[in-house]
Amino acid sequence: MENYNQTSTDFFLLGLLPPSKIGLFFFFLIILMFLMALLGNLSMVLLIVLDAQLHTPMYVFLSQLSLIDLNYVSTTIPKMAFNYLLGNKSISFIGCGVQSFFFVTLAGTEGLLLTCMAYDRYVAICFPLHYPTRMSRRVCVLMIAGSWITGTSNSFAHTVYVLHIPFCQSRTINHFFCDIPAMMTLACMDTWFYECTVFASTIFLLVLPFIAIVCSYGWVLLTILRMRSAAGRKKAYWTCSTHLTVVTFFYTPFAYTYLRSRSLRSPAEDMILAFFYTILTPVLNPIIYSLRNKEVMGALRRVIQRICSVNKLTQLH
Repeated sequence: MENYNQTSTDFFLLGLLPPSKIGLFFFFLIILMFLMALLGNLSMVLLIVLDAQLHTPMYVFLSQLSLIDLNYVSTTIPKMAFNYLLGNKSISFIGCGVQSFFFVTLAGTEGLLLTCMAYDRYVAICFPLHYPTRMSRRVCVLMIAGSWITGTSNSFAHTVYVLHIPFCQSRTINHFFCDIPAMMTLACMDTWFYECTVFASTIFLLVLPFIAIVCSYGWVLLTILRMRSAAGRKKAYWTCSTHLTVVTFFYTPFAYTYLRSRSLRSPAEDMILAFFYTILTPVLNPIIYSLRNKEVMGALRRVIQRICSVNKLTQLH
């Protein structure tokens, strides 16, 4: 490994799985979860696009969330799988930068998008009469575009900085993908200032949005308790609890990972936490939003019926 590190500009990912039978078992489990995430999130995107009754801000936001999760698993898992199967754990300098850029972009965008979804539910439940004006198509598009632009800009700044710092002789990253904090441990310079910028970005893109989500759902909960209709209370509670479940799975491991100082972090712990927001969350999100949502299940039935009727017409002709 020393010769490798001295003569190559590539990075070397130690990976998540050990080269053993247990590692092979977890490899197949991760591949299964990867395929489930691809199928589930792609189905959600197509379902929302094909069914006109789901062309509302809430489901447009949900389609963007599924699109992000679709890219999440595609950014990290295929490279990890190829490295494990081929026994070649290297990733090129440019490839590492590209992977970091997309990962940070998707993370920042998802944090802001979940906040937009919380605001949408807040307006829909607390101010139902003002919902058509406060959450118009134009407002929805601006919120989505703002989330993507902010997430991309933040990622670009971090990635450019990391790729321009001098790295020490060892280029071994103790992770299964090019996570920026893991890369910073290889730097041959004092990274205190940059760690402060990571902390600030985490506060801006994760902590403040999380506080906004908690506050909005606090008002939503009070409004739900005042509702006279039991059916209305049940529907509102069902929708909000679904979103809060997703928020918890996303924010908790992310914030715990990126708000700690380098001295308090361990590679094994970081990889376990990363497993939650890179693999487990993209698998669970479409399941949570589909199985617990009557409108999504209704749309699925309508799309299936439409496809079946088209097939019957094709066979008749």
